[in-house]
Amino acid sequence: MPIFQNATFFISAHHLRDLPPASGVEVAFAGRSNAGKSSALNTLANHNRLAFVSKQPGRTQLINFFSLGNDKHLVDLPGYGYAKVPEAMRAHWQNLLSRYLSERSSLGGLVLVMDSRHPLTPLDRQMLDWFTPSRKPVHVLLTKSDKLSRSESTLTLNKVRKELKEGWGENITVQLFSSLKKLGVEEAETVIGKWLFTDHEIASE
Repeated sequence: MPIFQNATFFISAHHLRDLPPASGVEVAFAGRSNAGKSSALNTLANHNRLAFVSKQPGRTQLINFFSLGNDKHLVDLPGYGYAKVPEAMRAHWQNLLSRYLSERSSLGGLVLVMDSRHPLTPLDRQMLDWFTPSRKPVHVLLTKSDKLSRSESTLTLNKVRKELKEGWGENITVQLFSSLKKLGVEEAETVIGKWLFTDHEIASE
C-alpha cells in the first residue's frame, strides 16, 4: 500500500508566517539530526531524493511540505540537536518547532524518528513534551534497526514502548524501522495512512 509514492515538493517555510494555510491534514516528521528522518521519508515515498539526505547533520533548516494531493501533506521538520549550529539558529529552530507542534491546527499527528541505538534523548523527550498536550497521536520510528541484532532490537523496542507509555500516555505507538533494509515500511504506512486518509481514500489509491 504505497500511499505516499505520489508525494511531491510543495513549499518551504523559514518562519511561521511562511506556512501555507492550515487546511486539510498534514503529518510532521521530526527527529534528532542524523537520526535517519529524511531517509525514512524517502523510503516511505519510494523516492530517493524527495527529502534531502545529508552526510552533514543539521542541513534541514526549513519546514518542508510535500503534497500528497487533496490538501494532504507530509512535513519534514528541521533536525534538532546538532551542536555546531550557531546559537541564534538553534534558538530560532526551537521556537519554530515548539510553536508549530503546539499551535498548528491542521497537524494530524507526529512521526518522531529516533536512532534505535540512541533512543529517547533529552531532545526527543522535549519534542514529546511540546506535542503530547495536543492529544494528537505520535508514532515513533526506531530507525537503523538493521544495526542491531534481533535480540537487541526486541529489547530496545520493549524498553522504549514501556517508557513512552509511562511518560506520555497511551496515544503513542512505536516500531522498528530500517530505510536500508526496507524494514517496517508497511507498518508505518498503515499507522500514518489512518491519520491522513479515510478507508475509502486508501482503497482508491
